[in-house]
Amino acid sequence: MKLFPKILLFILAINIVVVSNCQQKSVRNSTNSHSQKTRILFILDCSYSMYGKWESDTKIKITQSILSNVIDSLEGTPNLELALRAYGHTKNYLPQDCNDTKLEVPFSKRNTEQLKSKLKALVPQGTTPITNSLEAAKGDFPECSNCRNIIIMIVDGVDDCGNNPCEVSQRLQQKGKIIKPFIIGIGRGFKEHFQCVGNYIEATNEIEFSIALNDVVNQAINSTTCQVDLLDIYKSSTETNVPMIFYETKSKLPKYSFIHTLNSKGLSDTIEIDPLINYDIEIQTLPKVVLENINFKAGKHTIIKASAPQGILDIRYKGKQLANNKPVGVLIKKSNEEKTLNLQNIGSSERYLIGKYNLEVLTQPNLILKDVEIGQSSTTTIEIPSTGIVQITKPMENLATIFVNKNNKWEFVTNLPSDKQIDNILLLPGEYQIVLRAKQSTEIKQTKVKEFKIESGETTILLLDNKKTK
Repeated sequence: MKLFPKILLFILAINIVVVSNCQQKSVRNSTNSHSQKTRILFILDCSYSMYGKWESDTKIKITQSILSNVIDSLEGTPNLELALRAYGHTKNYLPQDCNDTKLEVPFSKRNTEQLKSKLKALVPQGTTPITNSLEAAKGDFPECSNCRNIIIMIVDGVDDCGNNPCEVSQRLQQKGKIIKPFIIGIGRGFKEHFQCVGNYIEATNEIEFSIALNDVVNQAINSTTCQVDLLDIYKSSTETNVPMIFYETKSKLPKYSFIHTLNSKGLSDTIEIDPLINYDIEIQTLPKVVLENINFKAGKHTIIKASAPQGILDIRYKGKQLANNKPVGVLIKKSNEEKTLNLQNIGSSERYLIGKYNLEVLTQPNLILKDVEIGQSSTTTIEIPSTGIVQITKPMENLATIFVNKNNKWEFVTNLPSDKQIDNILLLPGEYQIVLRAKQSTEIKQTKVKEFKIESGETTILLLDNKKTK
């Protein structure tokens, strides 16, 4: 009767492994369309303590058996490569050697048999240089521009060499060398040492170990989906057609770029994503919306909601336009902010988050429009007076400045180059004056002033000589 509970537990474990393997096979079908390669490096504790008894056998024998079965189940998985590093297996425990770590099987295609053979031959005998093994592991992954680098570490104790594996792990993640590692601890009491290293799972018996190992491998190769709902002011997911960039939270490196789409059912379209990474998501509205440290559960569908209510700003000319009129830009800024969000040309429409904006029209003189309000799903139309042109012919080597009349005050517009005889300048409609004087003149009375008027779409010609005019 005492054997009965153990038999049930082993049957349960077998069923879990079978289900997990079936999930892995279904995942293989879903990953066929992706060119990204997944590389899993197993780092195995082969220190002397792995000879310790653990339920049905020694820790090393149980680990070798279960890991061998997992490796065998992965044979033929597309876009997947495996490698094996071990530590504590080439030198005796005394004298302690903290460099006792070795890449036993490098990454390559179809190396399943080599992995199982090398795994079976490992003999525990030394110390536990966990930190040095992590440090060395960064060189185990050959350079690759489209690879996911994953470490699965199996340990039965903490670092014997007094080093800090957390610092190494964080540095490798920040540099984008690896994804946050998985650590499976055989036994209790190691959680506080490894939580900062990566995703820590504690296994207190053989069944928990088998489940944990199969689960993390399944997460590593599993396909996970999400959708990003862009909410309007009424909390409905109606906003769309906005670029989105996913960055790795740790490394800050860009991972994915999409343009948000509503599918045929009017729902945010589904995205396949790597679940082992936490993301900062930038919704590229104007201004952008940022979601930080978003995590996903492998094999699950996650719905992410972002408030992004938008309206349209339409900027157009008013009045007669010049032939072959060049585009004039408008700087768009949030009210009470100095940062420029966008340079929008007159004659175009653009979407912005609802709110108030300041517009600086890059005409001469500049035109400032403050607190222009943009509402949900509405169009705000701003009409800019069409420019006219003034053609100025003046003697060379003259100092010349144009002013505009605003509320009976002359305000600076622009200085003219002294080495040019003819200038063509686009100006907003209004009353202007040009003040000029020969550059080499020593008499202020030789200054001359010419007033002129600009109308939309019209050309004004000024012929200036050295005679004093008003």
